[in-house]
Amino acid sequence: MSTFDMASLVFLFAAVIGIVNERYLKLPRVIVLLICALAVSLIIMGIGHHFTSFNLAQRAESRIEGAQLPRILLDGVLALLLFAASLHVDLRELKSEAWAVFGLATVGVMVATVLLGLGIFATFRLSGMPIPLAWCFVLGAVLAPTDAVAVEGLLKRVRLPGALRALVSGEALFNDGTAVILFFAALAAAQGQTDVVGHGHILLSLLVEGAAGAALGVIAGFVAHFAMRHVRDENLVLTISLALALSTYRLAVAFGVSGPIAVVVSGIVLANQPARNFALPDVRTRLVAFWSLIDDLLNTWLFILMGFELLAIDVTRTVFLPLLLAIPLAFAARLVSVCALVPLLPHGKQQRMRAIAALTWLGLRGGISIALVLTLPFSPFEAGLSAVCYGVVIFTIVVQGLLAPRVLEALYGRSLGAWPHPGS
Repeated sequence: MSTFDMASLVFLFAAVIGIVNERYLKLPRVIVLLICALAVSLIIMGIGHHFTSFNLAQRAESRIEGAQLPRILLDGVLALLLFAASLHVDLRELKSEAWAVFGLATVGVMVATVLLGLGIFATFRLSGMPIPLAWCFVLGAVLAPTDAVAVEGLLKRVRLPGALRALVSGEALFNDGTAVILFFAALAAAQGQTDVVGHGHILLSLLVEGAAGAALGVIAGFVAHFAMRHVRDENLVLTISLALALSTYRLAVAFGVSGPIAVVVSGIVLANQPARNFALPDVRTRLVAFWSLIDDLLNTWLFILMGFELLAIDVTRTVFLPLLLAIPLAFAARLVSVCALVPLLPHGKQQRMRAIAALTWLGLRGGISIALVLTLPFSPFEAGLSAVCYGVVIFTIVVQGLLAPRVLEALYGRSLGAWPHPGS
């Protein structure tokens, strides 16, 4: 079966599930796609277990591994998804919450990494699977960031106060850069390198790579804006935006600076230019429409593939206890990391309590966590770490994601609204 055959099956699957969901379920489509892909994976695993002669599970696993989700996501798709999300950011709202966003995307991620690393180390020891602390910090870095793709999808379905929306979306967009730096530092330390931790190395990397990535994003955004100023061909404008997203990300990687931060900043700079500075009328509306389509197609592919990644994860009975304990641990680490930045949150006791609850509940993990954990080199600890990561990601997307409108409605009142019930 060729790659095009697989692509046709994936989008046929997405179309059928989407029609059923649109007609009857009326839930966030990507979450339904993820659930259905998980269900199909379980069926394939069941068939493979009872009918070993078919080798169905092994064939599916080989195909999923051949898709190389981690490399595709980290090397290019992440740039497109982050750029699409950045076009929805209101720079004025982001400026008003700049310190809180910066704190959540840096200090918050570091606090969560440490808490998760220590907690995961304890859960594995409790279950009789001692894993070195350094490797637990690797998993902590993987699970620390919220996912811009998952969060942005939810924000389209609910109405939030402007300040809270800026906090949630801003953190999700910028914390990937911090998480990637922490992940590779923790991985290097786990593999025996001694010059990556201590003496301020990690903090210096965060500052230098983050600041350099942001500077590159500003320059790239203004260059793209200059190129679009006298262009009236809509297709050419869209092509320039596509070149901006991909080339900025790859250029940042080549220079050794933060690609996620660079591409996010470039998108924010471009999207917040005055309309009068463009020759093409309603250029922002056209860009958002084009990138919304790209975002939707990539989300469809990503969430289906995430569901089928279950076939490539080695889940054994010994990891069930660490997995179950890691779910509340991830929630608690998120809560503590948010509470650590209380002085930066909205003023007023009631507003702060609401913001803490909302930020904690919307701390969904997603594709970036799956991609990072699947890039782990082979080791005796790889299977256990991957299974725990996968379990936490699926729980946060499915359970926290589906319940998010109800939680936000309870916090902020019915005026926020939620997606309709089936049949409404």
